[in-house]
Amino acid sequence: MTTLCPEYARAWLRRWDAQQERYVAERERRFEVVGDVLRHALADRPRPLVLDLGCGPGSLAVRLARRLPDARVIGVDTDPLLLALGRSAYPEVARFAEADLRRPGWTARLGLEEAADAVVSATALHYLPVADLAAVYAELAGLIRPGGLFVNADNLCDEQPAIAALAAAVRGERVGDGEDWASWWRAAGQDPVLAPLVAAREAGGTVEGDHRVSVAVHAALLRQAGFAQVGTVWQTGDDVVLAAVRQAP
Repeated sequence: MTTLCPEYARAWLRRWDAQQERYVAERERRFEVVGDVLRHALADRPRPLVLDLGCGPGSLAVRLARRLPDARVIGVDTDPLLLALGRSAYPEVARFAEADLRRPGWTARLGLEEAADAVVSATALHYLPVADLAAVYAELAGLIRPGGLFVNADNLCDEQPAIAALAAAVRGERVGDGEDWASWWRAAGQDPVLAPLVAAREAGGTVEGDHRVSVAVHAALLRQAGFAQVGTVWQTGDDVVLAAVRQAP
């Protein structure tokens, strides 16, 4: 497990956050909304267990840990570079676990001794095709306690092409114009400290792209997996926070 200088890691994460704002118009507001949802839903849980799927370097995980100081937060990802940055920058905030959501039984790698109260994800699940997404949601049905919550914050398209184009345009008017994704990764690969982690990432097979799974399909898959109620709790353009409540016994 690679450990980096905390300040060095935090400097790279500041650059990561700026790069992400090129694609997510209201990223901090989106994080705040997820925090709002969890604070309300977990108000009666003294030490809630919260998992962040596809956590990357922990951008959402660290914000939730600060918003919900009594929560136990676990970030889950498969990217060696992003996990190293998160572990090094935020060792006191969250635990980071390596698991590939595309592999059946990935939940066993988390070492959990109890069901999760909530599972969240931000700007991550669009990488999964429908079949993999359905499998992830089926795994979540056995991971979240009855009455628990799943929250997905991502750019999710509408099934109507004209509406999808309008929503994307709304986001496009608001995003930044700083460093892009490819430039960030290229710079990381040229950094002598991070280069070995970038090489490990590439050797493991990177997960990129957008399968453009609609809100309606996400909702249908979640209901099939056993989530009783599913709906959008916040939206700006195609930037959506989707919440689902696990079926109670």
